[in-house]
This record gives sequence, C-alpha cells and structure tokens, in this order.
Amino acid sequence: MFTGIVSALGKVTGVERASGLMRLRVDSSYDPAGVDLGASIAHDGVCLTVVETHRTADGMSHVVEVAAESLALTTLGGLQDGDHVNLERSLRVGDELGGHIVQGHVDGLGEVLAVRQDGEGWRLKIRPPQTIAHLIAPKGSIAVSGVSLTVNEVDAEGFGVLIIPHTWAVTTLSKLKAGDKVNLEADMMARYAARLMEARRDA
Repeated sequence: MFTGIVSALGKVTGVERASGLMRLRVDSSYDPAGVDLGASIAHDGVCLTVVETHRTADGMSHVVEVAAESLALTTLGGLQDGDHVNLERSLRVGDELGGHIVQGHVDGLGEVLAVRQDGEGWRLKIRPPQTIAHLIAPKGSIAVSGVSLTVNEVDAEGFGVLIIPHTWAVTTLSKLKAGDKVNLEADMMARYAARLMEARRDA
C-alpha cells in the first residue's frame, strides 16, 4: 500500500530489455540501509519489487524488474536512460496517511489534454480510459503517475486537477505536455463502491 505522496525523484540510469521483461536501474536519494531486497517501491504509481541495491555517493541505486503486463499497461515500457520517475516507499503501519490509499496497481493510461498555469499553481486536463471514467468524481481522489491528487472537475472530455507549486517542483508532473500518457489509479473506495452497485444490479 502507498499514499500517493512522492518521497523521492528517481533517475533512470539503466534499462535492459529482454523477452517479456525489463530490468530498470534507478538512482535516488534513499538510504540503502533502509531498503531491503524484496521491498516494494512505487515507480510512477506502479508497485515494483527491489531485486538489487547499491550504495552511491548521493544515496542508492536499485534495480527492479518490470513484467510484460506492466510494460503493456503503463508508461514504464517507454522509459529511457536519463528519464525521471516518481518514487514512493510502501506504507508502514503507523505512518501518516498524507494522500489517499493507493495500491500501486495502475488501472489504465490517461492522455494529457492540456497543461496551463493558474496563478502560482498549474492545472492539468486528462482524458481517462473509458473503463475507469465512471470511478472519477469531483472532490474525489486519483493517483496520476503515482501522485495523489484531488479531482477538481469532470466533464465529457475528462477530468481536471490543480497542482500546487511544491508538488510541481518535486515530481515529474512538471514535465508533462499535451499528448503525453500518464498512469492512472482510481480511488480504491470508488472502485469497490462501483463493484457493489454492479453486484446489486445483477442480483
């Protein structure tokens, strides 16, 4: 489980592609002493397992393996050396829940329709896949590339979110432009509520 509060900005320093698998090396400011092999770290909202760790001058370098399904359904397959990713360590019992409950299971790819400055903040307009459009509601939560955000408005085209200056500065959202794809995870409570309503209709 995660909260959608990015705790480090990672830099991709190695990409190895094989049949149905990608090994991704990422440098970050994390302390390797606190990251065990097998630990879960969300990369742009995708929960991945750490299979190697190495100490560096500025923190650590870790390796994760991305399976075929994640490559097909998320933005991770397009990563290249030098790209940056939003990182978040898994939630521990007793940690502050600063965002909302995020599972690290991407529901689908959204398309950025517009990026515009709004005062000191920034507004993003995103078109979600139809499979999760019904789970997105004004004032509800959504994870965009692993970042917990509040939905400001919803219309026939998609939904809008407002990014505060701090989030803009410490995540990859500031690199987005119209036409880019982003990983979306709908609010878990909305997903279960929708499933419950479907079950009642089918009863």
